[in-house]
Amino acid sequence: MNNTKFSSALIARKQAGFIPVIPDIKCISPREGDLLRGRDPVEAAKLLADAGAPALSIVTEPKNFGGSMELLERIVAETKLPILRKDFINSVEDVKLTKAGGAEAILLICATQPFPLLRKLYEEALKIGLEPLVEAHTKQELLLAGQIGAKLVGINNRNILALEKDDGTVSATALLAAYKPKAALLISESSLQTPAQAQAAVRAGADAVLIGTAIWRAEDMRECYLAFSRRTADHVHGQH
Repeated sequence: MNNTKFSSALIARKQAGFIPVIPDIKCISPREGDLLRGRDPVEAAKLLADAGAPALSIVTEPKNFGGSMELLERIVAETKLPILRKDFINSVEDVKLTKAGGAEAILLICATQPFPLLRKLYEEALKIGLEPLVEAHTKQELLLAGQIGAKLVGINNRNILALEKDDGTVSATALLAAYKPKAALLISESSLQTPAQAQAAVRAGADAVLIGTAIWRAEDMRECYLAFSRRTADHVHGQH
């Protein structure tokens, strides 16, 4: 069963010469408040797909982020892009619901569950054809991701246990990238506010970046997306 559609889309975008930017479709930020400001998240997702987004991340957590599975299902239907479901996944039932909703990938957060459960959810996701993105915020969590054989790994520059209200910076990616599992695709997540920070994350070892609030706060979402996905000139000429 091919369950690498999500990461394959990121790799293809990278090979085309862009920084793979995954827009994070979330309605509310615990830190910034209402991100939609009257906009339709499904229309925003379509706009970003047209701008070249290789994949989308949909936050389905209702209480703090204003998301829902219904939103994910609508975006799956309207964009045809590989979708990552972001939520606090902590049961096999959650994993099955994610697959049923049409997502290609699922976020599993090291910080929110004991290791045996993390491994169980990881194996369940693979079994039913979902690609697990294992998210870490510390060196120890990255080593755990390696222990379960994670091929797709996220470094959250902020602390999810504080609902990302802390002042994370891209330096977390720079400090932790060396500990990612060998041959894993690495995504730098959260607190990337400028294209320069996205480029710094890539220089630090990230293969892709996940950007939410910065795109939602921009005057022009499409232009902001394009600015984040451009490579710097030196990077184009093969300095990795």
